[in-house]
Amino acid sequence: MNKLAAGFLYVLLFLAPLTGLAQETPDQPAGTIDVAADESTDSAIGNRIGDILSELDGYEDVSVEVDSGIVTLDGTVLDNAALERLDRLVTRVDGVVEIQNNVRENTDLRARLEPVAQRFRDRLFQTIAFLPLLAVALLSALLIGWIGGRVARLRQPWERVAPNAFIAEILRTAIRLAFWLAAIVVALDILGTTALLGTFLGAAGILGIALGFAVRDTVENFIASVMLSLRQPFRPNDLVEIEGNEGRVIRLTSRATTLLSLDGNHIRIPNSTVFKAVITNYTRHPARRFAFDLGVDADSDLGAVRELGLTTLQGLDFVLPAPEPAVWVAEVGDSNVLMRFSGWVTQQGTEFNKARGEAIRILKETLETAGYGLPEPIYRVRMEDITEQPVVKEAPKPPPQPKALPVESESADMRPDAGFERMVEASKDEGEPNLLSEDAPQE
Repeated sequence: MNKLAAGFLYVLLFLAPLTGLAQETPDQPAGTIDVAADESTDSAIGNRIGDILSELDGYEDVSVEVDSGIVTLDGTVLDNAALERLDRLVTRVDGVVEIQNNVRENTDLRARLEPVAQRFRDRLFQTIAFLPLLAVALLSALLIGWIGGRVARLRQPWERVAPNAFIAEILRTAIRLAFWLAAIVVALDILGTTALLGTFLGAAGILGIALGFAVRDTVENFIASVMLSLRQPFRPNDLVEIEGNEGRVIRLTSRATTLLSLDGNHIRIPNSTVFKAVITNYTRHPARRFAFDLGVDADSDLGAVRELGLTTLQGLDFVLPAPEPAVWVAEVGDSNVLMRFSGWVTQQGTEFNKARGEAIRILKETLETAGYGLPEPIYRVRMEDITEQPVVKEAPKPPPQPKALPVESESADMRPDAGFERMVEASKDEGEPNLLSEDAPQE
């Protein structure tokens, strides 16, 4: 009996959930699904997709079937791009549950080439129709560029505004570029493609930055040329020393300064180096001092040597009376005393090196004639283990007295070398135009 009751209770517990499932809840839909409504929806989806494909080129051979929201595509298209585009178009239609794309890429040669030929024909006709407008834009640009060239070639306004010819040429180039830029803008505006101007300017800016880094030294030389032409530290034919290079200035170009050394060699120095270098201009002031050293015996009358040197220097016709020549003790050596002689000469009509060399010659001969010989080096030798011998001392000789001697300097030609001057003048006519001007301000 207990087993029977337990079995009955088990059956009741098993059937209780099933009876609960059979009961209807108020939220459950009543009735059946409308199959006719699904068929109309599929038909609407198919018609919508067909209308879309009929409006697009390249989908004439594509068929569409829709069953319960599942779209089946079949047929051929011209290329893979059209095939991928087809998937995107169908996905955007409402009600599409899934897409079965059986469309293949058409490999027929004629079908592939016909659209290409049609595109070429369309572009050709479009280009022919565009030619009159293109001609108007091109003529407008050329006219504006021609006007800019004419304005830039005018000499009077730019030479009056610019301090020299180099700056005037830079202004002319800037005017030409400004007019040509305006010509491009006008031409693009006529063609209706002004949006390309931003792209063009952006590309030009990037290209300009790249070129700026690539030609940094050239740009530095150009800027230095502008500064040197504005404030000229030297004139043509000036004798200068730049970075240890001495010579006559031949020309200043947009890249370098050219010197003609005293040996006849051309020295080309970049303008960036010239602009930052220490420049010694020997020609800026016509008077120039020379100096040299001569040695005399240590026991000589230095005052008498000084007076003799001053008298000799003052008697030289190429030595200027003012500033006055000078003589002083430069150094006391082991076996002699170095006397320094200096004098001033004018570089206008007198060659400096010739004058200095002639002064050295005359002073040396004058001192030797007066008894002040240029002593040779004296060395003291120490001898040991030698029997001492009596030393006979001689009476000291009286110091030599200065003598008044005639100075023979008229025979020497102190004028600059005419051949070298002709070489300098001939070198000025070679190469690029000279940016140096006599009218420009000097530093």
